[in-house]
Amino acid sequence: MEDADVVFLWGSNARHAHPIWFHHLLKGVHRGTRLYVMDPRRTASAAWADVWMGLHSGSDVALSNTLAREIIHAGLAHRTFIEHATTGFEAYAAAVEPYTLAEGERLTGVPAAVIREAAHTFATADKAMIAWTLGITEHHNSVDNVLALINLALLTGHVGRWACGCNPLRGQNNVQGGGDMGALPNRLPGFQDILNDDTRARFERHYGVPIQPKHGRNLTEMLEAMADGEMSALLCAGENPVQSDADGHRVADALGRLDHLVVQEIFLTATAKLAHVVLPATASWCEADGTVTNSERRVQRIRKAKEPPAGARDELWIFNELASRLGVDIGAPNAEQVWNEFRVVAPHLAGGMSYERLATHGGLQWPCPDESHPGEAFLHGRLWETPLRGPRVPFSVVQPSMPYEVPDADFPFLLTTGRRLESYNTGVQTGAYQSPLHTEETIDLSPEDAARLEVRDGDVMRVSSRRGAVLVPARVDHGLRAGLVFMTFHSPDVVNTNLLTHDAHDHRSGTAAFKSAAVRVERVNGSRKESL
Repeated sequence: MEDADVVFLWGSNARHAHPIWFHHLLKGVHRGTRLYVMDPRRTASAAWADVWMGLHSGSDVALSNTLAREIIHAGLAHRTFIEHATTGFEAYAAAVEPYTLAEGERLTGVPAAVIREAAHTFATADKAMIAWTLGITEHHNSVDNVLALINLALLTGHVGRWACGCNPLRGQNNVQGGGDMGALPNRLPGFQDILNDDTRARFERHYGVPIQPKHGRNLTEMLEAMADGEMSALLCAGENPVQSDADGHRVADALGRLDHLVVQEIFLTATAKLAHVVLPATASWCEADGTVTNSERRVQRIRKAKEPPAGARDELWIFNELASRLGVDIGAPNAEQVWNEFRVVAPHLAGGMSYERLATHGGLQWPCPDESHPGEAFLHGRLWETPLRGPRVPFSVVQPSMPYEVPDADFPFLLTTGRRLESYNTGVQTGAYQSPLHTEETIDLSPEDAARLEVRDGDVMRVSSRRGAVLVPARVDHGLRAGLVFMTFHSPDVVNTNLLTHDAHDHRSGTAAFKSAAVRVERVNGSRKESL
């Protein structure tokens, strides 16, 4: 991003949520990168943008389709790349045809002239990229949102080259690595399809056990199964769903129906307090050896810097011991042996990534199939090769979809959630830190709404949804427009924001719609309580 001519930062307040990445982006901005921020809020990231495109919450597909139509009608689509590397363009072009600039303005709230300028600038740039986070994926149509952005990159040929591409920014340092290892309900390690007979046969030969040809459950489906009595036991490692998942009452009720809940954690979280058994683990980043994989697929070594507290147990030791007590002896492998096992079962990704090479090169990018391979800098660079190696990439026809819940007379505000710079997730690791910037959870309101409700900073507000209510101080935020309010989920022990959010989710990804809950906001008298 330091060398990009144009960056679309879509649904992401990276200044707060990904500050190291944003530091590199700012280097590009100071050099001349033109930055567009697509976000319902005028965030700290938008303050650095050349253009803030303040779209209506949930209108991302409509904006993408409008940008695409303008690019096509202006003759700016990369026809050579489209014909060489893609399929389905004609159907896609027909699908976006109704999204004129005027219609795009009506659907998104972004002025037509601004949409036109963004479309032309992005399409004519030599190097342009799109980066996004939860503002795109935490919707009931999250998959369509992502496909809509991929369409824009394909339309303009901004993929597979330096300073180009589609970049989902990861919320933690090893989200990518978790997926690589097979922590997905429909994939084996290395993203290999569990429904493929040949793939399963290879894994069965390696492990000596049969593998069922069916997808597992994602977290949303697990909670539904708990509520329905179809799932009776859960091992929860390093996760705090009682406070991080939507509709907290529903989550606590589902977990409470389990016959046996085991939580593996370094702190006694709200989820751990519900457990039948707590396994204290040394999940701290500085107390274990291993690897992490970042957003650009770069695998890097991490090394133990200090010993864990007395009596704690390494997570790998815990998993090995659990296996032993379940009747399976997998020995006592160390972190390097586990990594080498991954290299064996997923050689197309990591066959050439020995610990020695990772140390020598300061990390390597997968795919790296053998030890003579330098690692692949451009995952989709093949799309520019002649003849084309591998399949063409399809355009996807996607249409806007109304949120499951919209404001009405009883709940006239739309609540969107996110992060602040000085806190982290549910506050388990940062809750004891007293920030000089923002010391407590607030309900952020626009100046217009604050004036209408006669609210000032610090006034106690009751925020209610169809699922619950909390009491929280008010904060006037000039980056918000009337009707939109904002909260984080960083301080759930004081204000559990996820008592308000709903569990409507994308059935393909399992992602809940954290960004669109209808709420009522009322000023109350008296002191603030923790929650209602």
